[in-house]
Amino acid sequence: MIKEKLVSGLETVEQFFKSKAPPLVGCDISSSAVKLVEIVDAGKNLYRVERYVIEPLPRDSVVEGNINNLDAVSDSLKRGWKRLGTHIKNLALALPTATVITKKIIVPAGQQEHELELQVETEANQYIPFALDEVNLDFQVLGPAPNSPGDVEILIAAARKDKIEDRVAAAEAAGLKPVVLDVESFATQTAFELIERQLPDGGKDQNVAIFDIGTTMMNLSVLRNGQSIYMREQPFGGNQLTQEIQRVFGMSPEEAEAAKRAGGLPDNYESDVLAPFMDTLALEVARALQFFLTSTQYNQVNHILLAGGCAAIPGIDEAVMRRTQVNTLVANPFANMALSSKIRPKNLISDAPSLMVACGLAMRRFDA
Repeated sequence: MIKEKLVSGLETVEQFFKSKAPPLVGCDISSSAVKLVEIVDAGKNLYRVERYVIEPLPRDSVVEGNINNLDAVSDSLKRGWKRLGTHIKNLALALPTATVITKKIIVPAGQQEHELELQVETEANQYIPFALDEVNLDFQVLGPAPNSPGDVEILIAAARKDKIEDRVAAAEAAGLKPVVLDVESFATQTAFELIERQLPDGGKDQNVAIFDIGTTMMNLSVLRNGQSIYMREQPFGGNQLTQEIQRVFGMSPEEAEAAKRAGGLPDNYESDVLAPFMDTLALEVARALQFFLTSTQYNQVNHILLAGGCAAIPGIDEAVMRRTQVNTLVANPFANMALSSKIRPKNLISDAPSLMVACGLAMRRFDA
């Protein structure tokens, strides 16, 4: 059975598309930090951010989504969970989008689950470049197939077992229990649903380009009516700003990273280092949009949403909007949530763009 294949040897991890989750904490293991978010039901259709933590990771602990130093990640996760101050040990984790193979297929409606599983396994053999016993595999029925009455659309997701086991091992070594496994792009989409309602007409029939600009990579996902219509990944991120600070001011990587976050750099930092970096970032965004427009049927993007650590740079939205001539927003999925007394609103606004994945994972506890 496919569900058994997914959790084979990993009893603590449930399927990618688990229907209902227990109380849990969203846990995003990025290349620079472990990010933990807990969201609760505040009643009257309102959510509340109960607590969150961003715990830095030692340099090169996670590279391109791969855990290189399991002990370092586990230690950071343990410290982060302790700082979080929650009693909840259940985690929702995510795999990097690039490590997960997803495919939508169309199958006849009305099949029993075991029939669907056999068909999905047959289809998966065509698309997965590994032996099926090397991967964990799951699927979800999305609903009636567009333009094909009598059929249903199914989303298949598959990932190599070793990628899953690394994240599970890091969580378990920290004394925590992974109960949900998601995909970073899906978690971002979940968080985006909280933002979409703030757009004109709730974003209906509009193309929204989400740029998640992290330490080393820029991920673009274009969404339309809740569905991903385009994805692209390119090497660009905050590390380039850190390296430029190192070069111009003669700092070590650690000193440059600390100065970038805390401030206190020389007066010429903004004009000689930050402004050129912001121009380059805006140019990279414009180029990625051009790739989208030339490789799809669409001829416009209605909104740009900036996420990731680089989105917290003051004025970056204006720089991108000037370059692209597209309405640009900085991501804040918590904008319409209540905040517990433990949360400092100003800090959360600054941190929100880098918490999209963790927020989307935390929202898994409310899955119907």
